[in-house]
Amino acid sequence: MSVWDDLVGQDRVQEQLGAAAQDADALVTAISAGERVPPGSRMTHAWLFTGPPGSGRSTAARAFAAALQCTSPDRALGGAPGCGFCDGCHTSLVGTHADVDVVRTDLLSIGVKETRELVRRAQLSPAVGRWQVIILEDADRLTEGAGNVLLKAVEEPAPRTVWLLCAPSLEDVLPTIRSRCRHLTLRTPPVDAVADVLIRRDGIDPERAASAARATQGHIGRARRLATDEKARARRAAVLKLPLRVDDIGGCLKAAQELVDTAADDAKQVSEEVDVKETEDMKAALGAVAGGRMPRGTAGVMKELEDKQKRRKTRTQRDSLDLALTDLTGFYRDVLALQLGSQIALSNVDFRDALDRIARSSTPERTLRRIEAVIACRRALDRNVAPLLAVEAMTMALRAG
Repeated sequence: MSVWDDLVGQDRVQEQLGAAAQDADALVTAISAGERVPPGSRMTHAWLFTGPPGSGRSTAARAFAAALQCTSPDRALGGAPGCGFCDGCHTSLVGTHADVDVVRTDLLSIGVKETRELVRRAQLSPAVGRWQVIILEDADRLTEGAGNVLLKAVEEPAPRTVWLLCAPSLEDVLPTIRSRCRHLTLRTPPVDAVADVLIRRDGIDPERAASAARATQGHIGRARRLATDEKARARRAAVLKLPLRVDDIGGCLKAAQELVDTAADDAKQVSEEVDVKETEDMKAALGAVAGGRMPRGTAGVMKELEDKQKRRKTRTQRDSLDLALTDLTGFYRDVLALQLGSQIALSNVDFRDALDRIARSSTPERTLRRIEAVIACRRALDRNVAPLLAVEAMTMALRAG
């Protein structure tokens, strides 16, 4: 099992990263031996992974980090770095390697304070590994100020520090940063390849794996969740019944309210346990006395924690809504395929009756307008429009067609 096994349907990217890892290995070996650095190295200090959601951006970055830290003795015999079995590969993949920092956020953005701490760590030499690797999974969430802080580190990196940035597209990263990175574009994995991974790695029933991969159109993370979580399947079923419930204004408003309430419940469920533990740990660290009373001067710290938890809950609700809207877009995409007589595979075969009903009662032009309404709702949510207002406007537009 190599470090690349989880990188599904990305043969070209894997080939480029494998070649760079080999050059990086030769580079560190030469430096350690006091030899001349080999010319024409395909290794560089900053990489930018872009691709649609579910393409495996962070998976590719983690695999590359593991290959950079590989200590397999087979390398001396011409073997490629990234064996997947040595201590360097294993600890990098599971997230315990001392020189591999994986940075992600469950908030709406990454600020200047957090980025400065990253830059400080990036200046350190590797403690036990061959490289100091920093994986920034949400580079698109950097604020403008945070991006400017990061720019300095990317422009003048430490000798054995590697930045691996992940974002949906080039436009989501500051031009000054992306111009200093080597860019790799990942594609949406084929449905069959995703199903094969679910069967092989997660032991999921082949029929359910194929259905989940088809329903999520190659999104690996969502496919795994759909195949293993009964609640996720129930939520998707409720979302895909929405097009049948917008025949009148009352139905539109009720469907919108239920969609927003479901997202809020998801956010509450996800964050509740984490919030409680965080709060208790913070109180203990600040020296809370018996009865829950806090020492003087700690109110500001607790208020900062509450604000962070509130922002995290907001993002979780938005992510849940966005997932529902993505499913809804896929539904109308299938409707359009039926109306146009396309031979492409349908994503929502298990809802064929609803697809046929909507397709017969509408036209391709109306279906396109409905897809545009869903996209407009997603954009409104990105601009911080109140969720209920945005979803109500969408359901009314779905009714009008």
